[in-house]
Amino acid sequence: MRITTGVPGFDALVDGGILKDRLYVISGPPGSGKTTFCSQFVTQGAIDGETTLFLTLHESEAEIVSDMANYEFGFDRAVSSGHVKVLNVFDSDAQRLLSSSSRSSGEFPSNVDNLANQLVAFIESRGVDRLVIDSTMLLEYYFSDDLNALVKFLTKLKRADATVLLISEMTDPTSYTDGHYLAHGVIFMHNYLESGGMTRGIQIIKMRGTEIDCDIREIEFTDRGLAVHPDQKVKV
Repeated sequence: MRITTGVPGFDALVDGGILKDRLYVISGPPGSGKTTFCSQFVTQGAIDGETTLFLTLHESEAEIVSDMANYEFGFDRAVSSGHVKVLNVFDSDAQRLLSSSSRSSGEFPSNVDNLANQLVAFIESRGVDRLVIDSTMLLEYYFSDDLNALVKFLTKLKRADATVLLISEMTDPTSYTDGHYLAHGVIFMHNYLESGGMTRGIQIIKMRGTEIDCDIREIEFTDRGLAVHPDQKVKV
């Protein structure tokens, strides 16, 4: 079963939508559109009547809503209606909510296994259909003493019955991480600063179960969020 991402033009590149209940990594440099893409994804889920969760490791709900308020795709309305839940994993209220679905004490997990178990239990108990996690950078920072933290986290997360988008900060598109190898799909966002200004692009590196061509397509920020131009390839 395929589901629409809510990003105009993108689904044309993936046979009409991404496969349900799989894990996808969205990588790219700062300002390339990763958070906007993911915000449109959870908003579309809410529009389709799905339970959606935006789990952030560094921003508050108010900050994300404020950032997305510049667009007209309805993220703020979805949050205020209760169809999109935004949680900062380090917030005490969020910890109590996550731990209520597991046997945790309600404090920040002491290791990545506990965090993954809390999150999977929450997904299953609340019937979460779409999940965004922003981002791997701080996850690796807080569990820096565990060299396999990301592998453990993603391995557990892949077992959850939810379609997951995981944001990954990345400035070198030739440097692959464990997350890229473990994910069912990998999407790269690109910024190209040229004499004529900034050129933005999106590239599907990997998409299991879907025929792709790996070409970079042009994207732009519009009043209604991020838009992909599937017929316009970026020349690099």
